[in-house]
Amino acid sequence: MQTFLDTFFSRSDLIQEAFLQHIYLSFIALAIGIGIALPLGIFVARYRRLAEPIIGVTAIFQTIPSLALFGFLVPLIGIGTMTALIALIIYALLPILRNTYTGITTIDDSIIEAGRGMGMTTGQLLRQIEFPLALPFIMAGIRTATVLTVGIATLATFVGAGGLGDVIYRGLQSYNNALVLAGALPVTILAILFDLILKWIEKKATPKGLKTGR
Repeated sequence: MQTFLDTFFSRSDLIQEAFLQHIYLSFIALAIGIGIALPLGIFVARYRRLAEPIIGVTAIFQTIPSLALFGFLVPLIGIGTMTALIALIIYALLPILRNTYTGITTIDDSIIEAGRGMGMTTGQLLRQIEFPLALPFIMAGIRTATVLTVGIATLATFVGAGGLGDVIYRGLQSYNNALVLAGALPVTILAILFDLILKWIEKKATPKGLKTGR
């Protein structure tokens, strides 16, 4: 433990810079991933015949080993932050897309029909009925994507995008287990912190009636 603390404080500048880079990569990738997958999930829930091929494509990307995907992108885009972001966005899509689709399509048809009977438009149905009822599914997908993204972002070091993977890799190269831990521990803390924030957002966004019902 003392060795770890000594390493952590002696390399604090490196770890702090890598930590901020890791937050940046993870946050941007998640924000863009949500911006793509959430509307796409709503779209395939409306046109269900397209759901299987579209979700299938994102599932195929998910099966590609992380390091291999980074390697495939380098000849196309080059090294740097953009390559890392594209790879992380690709990995974030499937959990959000699938959970959004599942959340909306599992809503009881009678509830939707009741809304239509009250004269609600498609947009009103989405905002006032479908999205609130599907929110627990959607947030579960986002939280899964968050943990996945934060973990995979450690591989960004191999394309020159920085992050806490730099610290871990330096520790591996020098056989310094304390430095490896000094890079790995903040990744774990960051994943847990993001998950807690999203859990808090979910609680605040969920209507009181649904909280009581659940």
